[in-house]
Amino acid sequence: MANITAADVNKLRQETGIGMMDCKKALVEAEGDFEKARDILRKKGQKVAEKRADRASNEGRIIAKTNADRTKGYMLVMACETDFVGKGDEFVNFTDSVLDKAMAADINTKEDLLNMQVDGMTVADKLTEMTGKTGEKIECPDYQVLEAAYVEAYNHMGNHIATLVGFNKPGEKAAEAAHNVALHIAAMAPVALDETAIPQDVKDKELAIGVEKTRLEMVQRAVDSALHKAGINPAHVDSDDHINSNMAKGWITEEQAEQARKIKAEEAEKAAANLNEKQIQQIAQGRLVKFFKESTLKYQVLAMGGDGKENVGDYIKRMDKDLGCVSFIRRQIGG
Repeated sequence: MANITAADVNKLRQETGIGMMDCKKALVEAEGDFEKARDILRKKGQKVAEKRADRASNEGRIIAKTNADRTKGYMLVMACETDFVGKGDEFVNFTDSVLDKAMAADINTKEDLLNMQVDGMTVADKLTEMTGKTGEKIECPDYQVLEAAYVEAYNHMGNHIATLVGFNKPGEKAAEAAHNVALHIAAMAPVALDETAIPQDVKDKELAIGVEKTRLEMVQRAVDSALHKAGINPAHVDSDDHINSNMAKGWITEEQAEQARKIKAEEAEKAAANLNEKQIQQIAQGRLVKFFKESTLKYQVLAMGGDGKENVGDYIKRMDKDLGCVSFIRRQIGG
């Protein structure tokens, strides 16, 4: 049996960052062979990773940076299970070093990033090692690259939100506009540049929601109108719980409660059978337009740097009539 010294254990601990007891056990099992001990520790991390695979990794760190000439932006998301690990020096330093190496090597895909070498092993293996060390699931859920004539990066305080935004031309006005728009994207979370950039399935889903909501509102208005005519406050009978509670309080009588239940059932059925489908579609289309204005970057009221009334599209054109936002990426993790 190899003679394992405290110095040996400490050396392996310094190289791997794993606890003293685990390092000692690995060295004993490897009979003092450092390479075998590292493999043992790595396998331990794989076992922990397998056990934690179904755990939620909702905390972590997001970083966005641009290259020197501001024509390319890189965004890295590293996730863990707790904010305690996410704010730890090792996790923070590792995330920063991975992104810096990826930028230096101009890595463009998540697959290539995971295969990139860091500290003598791939990023994927390093994540497994860190999982074994911390006992938490640690992974890289996303890595994005954005290219444009001018790119701005913004990291919100705490590194739980980051944005990259691309403009069609560089310059002083572009830099100012891009900065304000990047802050706006972080705050307002638009789903797309404008309505043309929203996938058709998303539009169809929003329209269907608008149609259903409009139908329910029309039926409810008919029911409320009938209740008012009967001298019953709709707010007092909007659910069985309210009906029973308000009878106990003396706000409605038992007779009114029964009358309300009958009106609600009969009027709802009658109204549903006589809805104006053309009107419903028109109202639903209006809701869809409202969704575009509230959810797409171009039509949202600028949250940063504006007057509180001007939308992002008009703000950009005011800065420079030929200036335009061509793409953006926003990611969020944790609280």
